[in-house]
Amino acid sequence: MVAMSRISDSKVLESRETDDGMVIRRRRVDAAGHRFTTYERIELPQLTVVKSSGNKEFFDRDKLITSVRRSVGKFLGSELEVEDVVNRAVELLRAENDEIVTSQQVGNAVLDVLAKQNEVAYVRFASVFLKFQTLGDFEKILKERREKAEE
Repeated sequence: MVAMSRISDSKVLESRETDDGMVIRRRRVDAAGHRFTTYERIELPQLTVVKSSGNKEFFDRDKLITSVRRSVGKFLGSELEVEDVVNRAVELLRAENDEIVTSQQVGNAVLDVLAKQNEVAYVRFASVFLKFQTLGDFEKILKERREKAEE
């Protein structure tokens, strides 16, 4: 409750929209002179993810961000870059599907984005997402990437 009263008692100093227009960042100052930032995200219909087990759950952006961050390590330069990958993957999912997607489609969307952004991060995410067991699995994905790059 304290946070809500802090926001309502604050004054907006500056507002900026992200490049995609989906988030508004507001710099604020409260009555005591403390500065802070709030983010407003446009809320689209909730995606539902069908897991490989058949269970359904609501799409969790934070869960995907954590997954990407853990699997790619430091091959993406910053937290903003990780969020950008997830944002672009979600855009792909929304463009290609209704409100129900499979976990396979979510992983493939991330792979599509990473393939264009950072090949090492792509291979690292693929190794986790596709559950690589052998060096042959790595060789296969590298061969596929090289063939796509030549097209």
